[in-house]
Amino acid sequence: MKKLKYIILTMFALTILIGCKKQKIENTTIEVVDNNRHYYPVLQGQEKTMVFPLINKGEHPFLLTDMIVSCGCIIAKKESLMRIPAGGEGKLILKFDTTKNVGFVKHYVTLYGNFANTDKIEVSFDLNVVPDAHYTKDYEELFEEHKGDNVKDLVDGKIDRDYYLDLK
Repeated sequence: MKKLKYIILTMFALTILIGCKKQKIENTTIEVVDNNRHYYPVLQGQEKTMVFPLINKGEHPFLLTDMIVSCGCIIAKKESLMRIPAGGEGKLILKFDTTKNVGFVKHYVTLYGNFANTDKIEVSFDLNVVPDAHYTKDYEELFEEHKGDNVKDLVDGKIDRDYYLDLK
């Protein structure tokens, strides 16, 4: 009886250990939608939230191994990027705090994972951070006061992007 107990325990342990073998991670292709963005100017002290969709164009799941941001003023939420299934989409959400920057800034976020053709992908954006003018209103502020609440009448069509891309 005791011998049967050890045989069953040994078979159970072997079954568990066989299931723990290391799986090979296959490479995949990722596309960053609207990379290299140029955002319109923002006031210093504001927080800008950016969403970069990443689409897995490969046949295998994407696994994010590391992410490096170029500035401590960027907080990256990478929960939806940790694993993107084949044909699926993840979102890289960045919060950029403009308190410590003035003037033109360009930042990079480097992603590391199981990419097919390269070892990393860089996501980049730039914008101008304008210091808050305490005494002079610029044309945009004067326009905001003048237009009132009828903003929808001033926009032709529906577009929710607040950035532009370089034409190639």
